[in-house]
Amino acid sequence: MNIILFGPPGAGKGTQSKYLVQKLNAYQISTGDLLREEIKINSDIGKLITQDMMEGKFVSDEIVNKLVKKHVFDLEKKNKLIFDGYPRSLLQAKNLELILDKSNQIINYILFLNVNKDTILKRIEKRKMLENRSDDNSDTILKRYDTYMETTKPVLNFYSKNPNFKEINGNLEIDEITRKIDSFINV
Repeated sequence: MNIILFGPPGAGKGTQSKYLVQKLNAYQISTGDLLREEIKINSDIGKLITQDMMEGKFVSDEIVNKLVKKHVFDLEKKNKLIFDGYPRSLLQAKNLELILDKSNQIINYILFLNVNKDTILKRIEKRKMLENRSDDNSDTILKRYDTYMETTKPVLNFYSKNPNFKEINGNLEIDEITRKIDSFINV
């Protein structure tokens, strides 16, 4: 089973992805984690990513697609993928369809965690204390939220026509969101 979880920064995608990884014995494909790993190893790509993140921009589709592609073609992960924060643009969504088609896979569920700015700011403050992430500051998050909502509107329109698309109130408590997800995937 392959699942896409998408929503703005701080929506809880990572938390719900980790839950689904355990429940389904799957693999989390977190573009955020992939990007942070490039930053950590201080690669040339990592330096570009750092600059974009500090300016509140998203990393180019080309870089993200390249990082995701190798995981989709990993035979061990076939039909066991939880996409956390990918795709974020229409180009990424179309790229994902192409690489899934080439690898004989489909997306079984598309879950959109819809969250307002106030909830995100509260979660980011809490996450900042717990995880000490460098990209967790209010100004950067608000820029990323606005950019996310603008950039992903076409993605939302693209996927919302799919019968396996489900919008979830991401302002709910974590366990309530988890129960909603469980009711949709029936595993």
